Amino acid sequence: MSVKSAVTIKGTKEGLIFLLDDECEFAALLDELNAKLDKHEQQLTGPMVHVFVKLGARRLEDEDIEKIRSVIRRQGNFLVQSIESAPEADKQKDAPLGLQTLTGIIRSGQVVRHDGHLLFIGDVNPGGAIYSTGDIFVMGALRGMAHAGCEGNETSIIAASLMTPTQLRIAEVISRPPEEWASAEPWMEYAYLRNGAMEIDKLTHLHHYRKEAMLFKGV
Repeated sequence: MSVKSAVTIKGTKEGLIFLLDDECEFAALLDELNAKLDKHEQQLTGPMVHVFVKLGARRLEDEDIEKIRSVIRRQGNFLVQSIESAPEADKQKDAPLGLQTLTGIIRSGQVVRHDGHLLFIGDVNPGGAIYSTGDIFVMGALRGMAHAGCEGNETSIIAASLMTPTQLRIAEVISRPPEEWASAEPWMEYAYLRNGAMEIDKLTHLHHYRKEAMLFKGV
């Protein structure tokens, strides 16, 4: 079985592109970079060569970037022009979560998991569960379990046309006993965290909690 190389060197008309693996340990990456340059020392001599280093999704502190630059500079005719992470690596953390729409019924024993905000049109029955890394909007009866911000996002909310869940969770916070959520009010409600505790309010008041709220944007 072949072992994936941590360093790939490609030639272009502008110079050389060093493609560095973004999954291996940084120390192992430096070792292979040193070894590869040493191995090809005879072939890599000559006129000045411009080098462009691509880090993939890896993000490095200035100190580690300088370590890469120093290794490459040992090859006297190499001039490092840039050391860059892929643009997506910087944007991904702050990118807004998309809103996906699903329809149906989540019955007892069924589980729906989603990465992002979720608009579910239908009922979540007792024994059913719905998980989302972002917000959860249920256009129907929420009688089962819902867990928003399941990867730790404490600003997530859970909204439903009929809010009678067996349990609600936002990030690591678990709701009060189910009977306290029973509501016969004729409006959508949403659960959110305030000072580490779960609260409930009319969905029409969401703008008080989240000033930038644009509900169901893109649906």
